[in-house]
Order: sequence, then structure tokens, then C-alpha cells
Amino acid sequence: MLAVSILTLSAPRMRRFPVSILILFLLVLSGCASLDEDPTKGWSAQRLYTEGKTALANKEYTTAIQHFEKLEARYPYGPYAEQAMLEIAFAYYKSDEMASAIAAANRFLRTHPTHPHVDYAYYLKGLASFDEERSSLENIFGAGDPSKRDPKALREAYDAFKEVAQRFPQSKYAEDSRKRLVSLQNAMAMSELHAANYYFSRGAYVATVNRTKNVIENYQRTQAVEEALGLQALAYREMGLVDLMHDTRRVLEKNFPASHYLKKLEASKDTGK
Repeated sequence: MLAVSILTLSAPRMRRFPVSILILFLLVLSGCASLDEDPTKGWSAQRLYTEGKTALANKEYTTAIQHFEKLEARYPYGPYAEQAMLEIAFAYYKSDEMASAIAAANRFLRTHPTHPHVDYAYYLKGLASFDEERSSLENIFGAGDPSKRDPKALREAYDAFKEVAQRFPQSKYAEDSRKRLVSLQNAMAMSELHAANYYFSRGAYVATVNRTKNVIENYQRTQAVEEALGLQALAYREMGLVDLMHDTRRVLEKNFPASHYLKKLEASKDTGK
């Protein structure tokens, strides 16, 4: 009896409910359902790849990544899926998401170590590693001192370009990789010098010598060697190691006879003369 009474009371209200509002409500529900439907549903691997490449060309990197990721998920085997991995890395790189670009390149290298485009994967990894530590000002103005970046990132970039230059000497990316190796060697050497100068200014002369030795031994063809020798000789002088100072000074004078460090060393507390 209770249920009947409720229905009896509710029926008149339902009859008075405006039909236009009911129709609008149904349309909204229909619209929500259509929004949930993936417009790429049923696309072939080829179409997903083509649409992803089109999005890349239009600089719609997020859309491109979405298309390529769907391609991998739906069609995990075959040339389209393999190429999609590389395209994802490139799209992340172009959108300045360097950590994601490196991760995508590494995933490709682990999954397809003998792929014909492995050289490109290493090259892209090198680019992303080099740019990973860019400051916001560098991103805007394209300037900055690479030697002040994270040494770990510089080393990872160096190792990636070295893979291209040594393993794939005929690759179209090999020549640019070789040029970048020279630039990175200079940057890594200068990074060590920044640290050496910092330690010298703090009176940490043993640490100074260790840093300068690393430059002299591992970056012999860079311009940083002159400063490394000069700074090392000054550190020996400050520690009272006169013989070592003179030995280092002789190497400096032989290789860089016009070095300004020679004058600093002439003003030594004890020249031994």
C-alpha cells in the first residue's frame, strides 16, 4: 500500500515535467557518451602512423605522441610499431621534454639493438642528454656556457655521440657526432676547471690538483690544459711543494711559452732560484 501511494503522488508531477527539458537532458547524456568514444578506434597501424607524422609536422607534439603510443599498444609488432618508438623520442625532444626523450630512446635501444636506425637513436639520445640541463634563459635565448651544465649529462651525451661516431662511421649522423664530441670534450674539460678554481679559491689545494690532473690526463687536446697546468703549479706552490711546482711549470713553459700563469709563478714566494 505504501508503494502505491508514492506512485500515486509522483505521477502528476511527472506529467507536468517539461518535455523540452527532458529532451535536453537526453541530448547531454548522448553528448557525454560521444565524448568518451575514442575517435581513433578502428584505425589501422598505417593510419595511426600517418596521422602521428602529420601532427609532428604541424608541431602538435602531444597529439603525435598519443597517436604513436596508441599504435604501439594496438599493433605492438611490425615496422610501424618499431618506428613509432623513435618518433615518440623525437616528439618528446621537440617538445623540450628531454628526460622523456632519453627514456624513449633507451627503450628503443633495449628493445631493438640491431635495428637499422640504432645510429639515429643514439644520436637523438646524445642531443637530448646535452640539452637536458638547459636553463630557462638558454631555452629562450639559445645562449649559455655548456661547461656549467651537469657533468653527468655532458658525459652521457659524449658517450651517445661516441657510439655513433665509432660504431656507425658511415652514418649520416657520424660527421655531426664527431664535431659534437670535440665540443663536448672542451665543455667537460672546462667543467673540471670550474671545480678546480672553486677548490683553489677555498684553499682546498689537494682537490685542486686532483681536478687539474684529470684535465691534463684525459683532455690533452683541449684549450683547458694550459689553465690546468698553471692552476696545478699554483696549488703546489701554496702547499709548499716547490719541486712539484717547478716540474709543472717547466711543462707549462714548454707547451705554452706565452702563458700568463708563468708570470704568476715568477712571483712565487720561493722560486728556488
